[in-house]
Amino acid sequence: MLGDNSIGKEFVMTCFGESHGKCVGVIIDGCPAGLPLHEKDIQKELDKRIPPQPEIVSARREKDVVEILSGTFNGYTTGAPICVLVWNKDVIPDEYELAKDTPRPGHADYPARIKYGSFNDYRGGGRFSGRITAAFVMAGAIAKKLLGLFGIDVLAYAIEIGNVKIRKKPTLEEIRGNTYKTSVRCPDLESAREMEEAILRVKREGDSVGGVVECVASNVPVGVGEPLFDSLDADIAKVLFDVPAVKGVEFGAGFEAARLRGSKNNDPYVIRNGKVVALTNNAGGVLGGLSSGMPILVRAAIKPTPSISKGQRTVDLSKMKETLIKVMGRHDSCIVPKAVPVIESAVAIVLADHMLRSGIIPKVLRGQK
Repeated sequence: MLGDNSIGKEFVMTCFGESHGKCVGVIIDGCPAGLPLHEKDIQKELDKRIPPQPEIVSARREKDVVEILSGTFNGYTTGAPICVLVWNKDVIPDEYELAKDTPRPGHADYPARIKYGSFNDYRGGGRFSGRITAAFVMAGAIAKKLLGLFGIDVLAYAIEIGNVKIRKKPTLEEIRGNTYKTSVRCPDLESAREMEEAILRVKREGDSVGGVVECVASNVPVGVGEPLFDSLDADIAKVLFDVPAVKGVEFGAGFEAARLRGSKNNDPYVIRNGKVVALTNNAGGVLGGLSSGMPILVRAAIKPTPSISKGQRTVDLSKMKETLIKVMGRHDSCIVPKAVPVIESAVAIVLADHMLRSGIIPKVLRGQK
């Protein structure tokens, strides 16, 4: 039986590390042998986590130099477990000593302290920190490269930050070309500028904002998924909710489907170029827990960063008295930009797992040399 820090059945991801511990890493078990893989393949994806504009993100800037410790030989995966990690260098753990007895509102400090009897690493949130998402991205880099061999493309991007929504639905070409040109990871450049202004505005006020990340996976074959309880959308939703700060997930029309009639919500089938396709994609590419052949379209709602410099009510657990807290240290006023590659990686991890379970991806990738 898998532990609580693992997910997947064939492409199994186990992550380890803490925010201010020695390292953050991941072990991938079940990746087929024969996948070309180098540290630079993972590094380019991990570098996407941190936008270069310092005014938009936290002052903590880990270099995150990727190391592959096992599972590759002569530039190819061997079929053995792959261990990848990055070392934590830019840590200031003393910042958290003064506040260890005053749980931060919006963080997991209090429930984690109770569950683990105060033995948990509370520095920077420990296991509950967004820093742990580096493991998702490292695993996602491997999953994306594997999926790419079978023509599957997974792309995520910001569509809303604060009260600023993307002005127009982007094309795949715009997503690929523009998303990482902007600090907020939005492919619509005009909307991106407004989103940046929204972040800087709340930053000056000592507050924070959240937003929405959309992800589209193209060319997923029909019939991928294992209903009932390992449905494709259910597994995607689960891993997305495992990403810190995700508070809502929807596919296709999502909650709007509750307001539509069946005649409007159903996706009519037609034949185009000898293939069965749907005219619309309100289902988000999943029907009955199985991929429909249409693009997988999923959105994740990201809550505002809970660490803010405004005064908030909390309690001093050592004295059992109410008190006020101002969260000091290095924090993002919006974590949506950092969440974009994480959401993309999470979806890719689930798709790789289900493609292996469906037998579409073999255990040995012959012909890669």
